[in-house]
Amino acid sequence: MSDSSSSTISIDAPVALVTEALFALEKYPEWSTSIKSAEAVARDDQGRITKVKMSIDAGMMKDRVILDYDWSGAPTQLSFSLDDADLLTGMDGSYTIKSIDEDTTEVTYELSVSLSMPIPAMMRQKAEKATIDAALAQLKATLEA
Repeated sequence: MSDSSSSTISIDAPVALVTEALFALEKYPEWSTSIKSAEAVARDDQGRITKVKMSIDAGMMKDRVILDYDWSGAPTQLSFSLDDADLLTGMDGSYTIKSIDEDTTEVTYELSVSLSMPIPAMMRQKAEKATIDAALAQLKATLEA
């Protein structure tokens, strides 16, 4: 992903628990305050969600989006790209999951967003970074509770 923002966090939880939370796309609203709803639109032959409709409210990024999920990197990476949206013209991201030891997992979240309105790159990157940091902190808080 070119011109993307990313952050990495260490979570005191086994990799299986982290991947379970990240792969349960319909449950994102339970731990991420910026995702107001998530509904599966399509699944693959293994039952994994390949297309999800989400309502997001991440500060200046508010939209209804349909995201396509790519499971080819699973279980160490889950990627997504924008299929359709009201305001966004692009949204690519990925979660990369790495086991540090049996009780610690590292998660890197990378995100790149394009908007239909002109926004200075610095403001867009600041919003991306805030969205990433909030999502990782909320995932960590949920899994370490």
